[in-house]
Amino acid sequence: MTKERLSTGVPGLDELIGGGLVSGTMTVLVGSSGIGKTQFGLQFLQAGLTQEGHRGIILDMTVRGDSQNHNGYAENLFQWKIEPEDSERRFDPKAFFNENRKSGDYFRALTKRGKRVNRRDLDFDEWFDWQSDLSRHLDAAIAFFFGHFVQGTRRCLIDGIEPIDHQGESIQFELLEYIYHQIIQKEPDWVARDLFRQNYRNFETEIAKRLYRREDIGCLVSYTSPETSLDSMISKPLDEGDLLAGANTIIYLGKIRDGNKFRKALYVSKHRGSVCPDEIILYNIDDHGIRVIDS
Repeated sequence: MTKERLSTGVPGLDELIGGGLVSGTMTVLVGSSGIGKTQFGLQFLQAGLTQEGHRGIILDMTVRGDSQNHNGYAENLFQWKIEPEDSERRFDPKAFFNENRKSGDYFRALTKRGKRVNRRDLDFDEWFDWQSDLSRHLDAAIAFFFGHFVQGTRRCLIDGIEPIDHQGESIQFELLEYIYHQIIQKEPDWVARDLFRQNYRNFETEIAKRLYRREDIGCLVSYTSPETSLDSMISKPLDEGDLLAGANTIIYLGKIRDGNKFRKALYVSKHRGSVCPDEIILYNIDDHGIRVIDS
């Protein structure tokens, strides 16, 4: 595999996985709440500032009352003040390529906080409300990703996905499938057509000047696991069609027992086309984020 590698931003990890994550693919980060997934994700985005000249962007799918605290971590780690994008902003094709147009680096995809996301738990009206919520924000989501990609951003973090028994019945996974396959992995010319629609021909020249290579974009998906033990996560079988089955790289973050205490560790269970270490890798979280402990 000759694709460019994207640094994880985690000191000591790139060297263990062949130079970093593979561009043009999806990496899934699996771990329980509080294990360091958000720090990992932000370090990946921050590494883009050095490698590509642009930080990455965040799509937050959280539906719980509490947030992932991206802004607090980003300020403490990198003095990065995350600016939210207005998910209600109407797409204006005439202003889209305006040099003064500002776009936030954080997009809140689902606005119904504290609501259930499993179709089995919803009645018809509740499911319809969710579908309406997704449809209302879809143009804004397309504009968010496309606007950043044409400006040089090459990394994105999709965060806040909660565990569920049947992924095909989750609002979050339905949206993730659309975002990844119909925006991130779609040819940019066709993303522009979806966004500009009947106005596409009027802006075709401007769009053509800014087209990017989808193969250069790296997507990191953060998935909350109900298990806290690293062994339990690793031993859990994958179902066909499972999010993890389709990922190029899977990294588990969990706890292992070391005598009478527990330690944080990660395991790279899949890393297609590259070095994939077999060992459990210990890590710490400090004021600088996650860092691998030298063995």
